[in-house]
Amino acid sequence: MLARAGRSVGLLARPRVIAEIEANGLRVSSLEGLDERVDPGRLTLSHEPAVFGNAGVILVTVKSDDTAEVADLIARHTPPDAIVVSLQNGVGNVGVLRERLEGRAVLAGMVPFNVLALGDGKFHRATSGDLLIEADPAATAAQLSVPGLGVQSHPDMIGIQWGKLLVNLNNALNALSNLPLRDQLAQRAWRALLADQMSEALAAMTAAGISPVATTPLPSSWSPFILRLPDALFQMVAKQMLKVDPKARSSMWEDLSRGRRTEIAHLQGTIVDLARRHGIAAPLSARIVDLVREAEANAQGPPGLTPEQIRG
Repeated sequence: MLARAGRSVGLLARPRVIAEIEANGLRVSSLEGLDERVDPGRLTLSHEPAVFGNAGVILVTVKSDDTAEVADLIARHTPPDAIVVSLQNGVGNVGVLRERLEGRAVLAGMVPFNVLALGDGKFHRATSGDLLIEADPAATAAQLSVPGLGVQSHPDMIGIQWGKLLVNLNNALNALSNLPLRDQLAQRAWRALLADQMSEALAAMTAAGISPVATTPLPSSWSPFILRLPDALFQMVAKQMLKVDPKARSSMWEDLSRGRRTEIAHLQGTIVDLARRHGIAAPLSARIVDLVREAEANAQGPPGLTPEQIRG
């Protein structure tokens, strides 16, 4: 969307992704009906970090396990005044970036929407929302905001990231279920499972003095109650939550489908660690970590479990 708006955009990517885009162009679509092809000539594509050479803003979108490695690449190959924005899942990435990029401007960010990689250079946004990033003197949010990709600043990105982590607890459930997100959220048994996870997480956060900021119009503390409502009531109360493309799946579902390692250690794993440090039990979160690790090891894709099987 930045390239479509005329910005100079470079993409550091794996050779497979570059080959897809060079062969097909970059095709972007959305649940609202956007469907547009960006010619590869409008992007600087490279698998070499030299692409960072004249960057003014760097958007970090790698998996959490790769944050330290990409931070070292940024340190070696980018201008010292480049602004670094973390658009990653989890709550620990900004700390890693700041530690390894001491003295540089590093901003926390949050992506509210879901994107499906469909192959052949096609990427489909299946949910909605504006990017949120930390407010800074350079007004980076306003600089990045373009038609079709809204970017807003927020004064409490730590709270926002913990609030997003609560929502992201469903990533693993969606991966284990092998269901489209909309079908999964339409079933009370799956919502109750997510609600129970959120309750574990909120208890651990309360013990740690963490105040999550909701990424939806409803307070985070209300989410477990609303998720447990009967289907008809839930559909009335949470219409926005169900505005999901029928094709939408979680990024962890995609990871298991493609045989890649997941970010489970940075989602449910974070809750398990936080609870342990404060003497609180989080057995459901620990169980889900084990099930995702098992699915990773089996390398057979999403296992298609039921809520009862996940609860054990």
